[in-house]
Amino acid sequence: MINLYRLKEVLSAIIDVPVEKISNEASMDDIEEWDSLAQMNLVLALEEEFDVTIPDEEVGTMLSLPLIQSLLSELTS
Repeated sequence: MINLYRLKEVLSAIIDVPVEKISNEASMDDIEEWDSLAQMNLVLALEEEFDVTIPDEEVGTMLSLPLIQSLLSELTS
């Protein structure tokens, strides 16, 4: 299972929001700074941080921290 705090740290760096302000259930709907450009930057950062390749068809499903955590867990297992 992917460490949620580590995931939050990556998201925090991309959207420039303090980690403490990112809830465990955070989603694109909750965080104004998490827009489509941030989403693409997040994908690149996650691929680098977790040494995975995120399939293009999965990028559109990565709409919340729980969904991203689940996908990364699948990709790293």
